[in-house]
Amino acid sequence: MKRIAVLTSGGDASGMNCAIRAVVRTSIASGLQVYGVMRGFLGLYENDFIHLNSRSVSSIINKGGTILRTIRFPEFKNTDVQKKCLKNLKEKGIDALVVIGGDGSSRGAFYFHSNTDFPVCVIPASIDNDVCCTDFTIGFDTAVNTALEAIDRIRDTATSHERIFVVEVMGREHGFLAIEVAIAAGAEIVLIPERPVFIEEVIRILQKDKEMGKVSSLIILAEGAGKAHEIARQINEKMEGAEARYSVLGYIQRGGVPTYQTRYLATVFGNHAVKGLLDGLDCFMVGIKGSNFCKIPLKDVVSGSKEISEEKLKIIEQMAI
Repeated sequence: MKRIAVLTSGGDASGMNCAIRAVVRTSIASGLQVYGVMRGFLGLYENDFIHLNSRSVSSIINKGGTILRTIRFPEFKNTDVQKKCLKNLKEKGIDALVVIGGDGSSRGAFYFHSNTDFPVCVIPASIDNDVCCTDFTIGFDTAVNTALEAIDRIRDTATSHERIFVVEVMGREHGFLAIEVAIAAGAEIVLIPERPVFIEEVIRILQKDKEMGKVSSLIILAEGAGKAHEIARQINEKMEGAEARYSVLGYIQRGGVPTYQTRYLATVFGNHAVKGLLDGLDCFMVGIKGSNFCKIPLKDVVSGSKEISEEKLKIIEQMAI
């Protein structure tokens, strides 16, 4: 193996730059040349490669986003598109591809390998933490901490004005981010796509909180479970004396300076990705289980799913009394 390429795909996550840096410097330290692919799988198709050296990744370890940029490219699933991508890689003399991204990116990498036999490694990066077979993804810890910083300020206002606040965080399909935020923020209720809750149940819990003497309540909502403004409106209409407000945190959760855990995971993931390719693995993802870093067959990643923790939901319920 002489050359590898690295790209970032899907939604950006803080820490992607850390992973790029780790892939580049581990490769160079191992005697490999490295190319970056601009704008994800689209750049692979359009032959948009740049040569990367150690200085190319200087001073990016603390920067959010991705220097390689990322654009969604659903056409990548077409076999004709993949054949052209393979041709571009071969012409550059590239022997393996590192894909930094989330669940959709993992599937794209797997099907590319399945159709072409080209060696691929995935580094899981997603603020949703929804990638199977790894406890944590790059960017998740940073997103949780970013949301908490905003919610702590919102809670000050909620308490001062004796209000109910509905705070909408990211999570179209999964509630992993919402659950962690709810635990750390001390929320009374968490609403996630995996566990639909009717407004009557929400009001029952809020009414109970009021009877217990609570002057304010915090509801954390994953965006896939509803709309914050609509839930706040229904609370105001159906609960006597309620004064509910809402806040949508939106894209502030994606960017920002990566936390220690995000930087550490990204650096070790990038290092292990290159080592795995050099060891002859050709279709795998790096991940972490407990305190152990591991390499998982990509087939297992894309065929499985990560389950919501019932224990964590129970903790939120018990902490809300």
